[in-house]
Amino acid sequence: MRPLVLLALGVILHPGVTVHDIDGVLREPLKVAKGRVEALFFVTNDCPVSNYYSHEIRRICEDYAQRGVGCALVYTDPAMTDDQARQHASEYGHGSYPKIVDRAHELVKATGAAINPTAVLIKPDESIAYRGRIDNFYAAIGKTRRVVTGHDLRDALDAVIAGRPVTKQEAPPVGCYIQ
Repeated sequence: MRPLVLLALGVILHPGVTVHDIDGVLREPLKVAKGRVEALFFVTNDCPVSNYYSHEIRRICEDYAQRGVGCALVYTDPAMTDDQARQHASEYGHGSYPKIVDRAHELVKATGAAINPTAVLIKPDESIAYRGRIDNFYAAIGKTRRVVTGHDLRDALDAVIAGRPVTKQEAPPVGCYIQ
């Protein structure tokens, strides 16, 4: 089992990470323009928890797009091909946001993501505002709640957009370890 790597929240990232998305476009997902927020969603195609959240990820990206939030899906399986990522994103209803296969785990290392799925919010000052679960539907692997009572990512997004501090900067995600 891989040890959990945790970066202190609010720490300034090294935004020099450049990667190509599955369409060949060069991206710098850790560089965020003033007045915007970037939501990175770390997923893998063979994790049932990641797959469960595909529609909620799309909804969040759609709901917050007009409020200055950019989204990117980051596949963490270095052996995945761009065509496999494209097919998976299509089958699971992901939106038009960029899809990146993080083959060298540059984004994984830079953000401290260790579990699929993990959401990471990057602010324009290149710091992490939030890292963790999307919501609390999963209490543990194989154990779900009947009703979602905590919308951790949406709460963090609302706070960042409003210019308020994020009260819950980290919420442990439930899912599959990033290898």
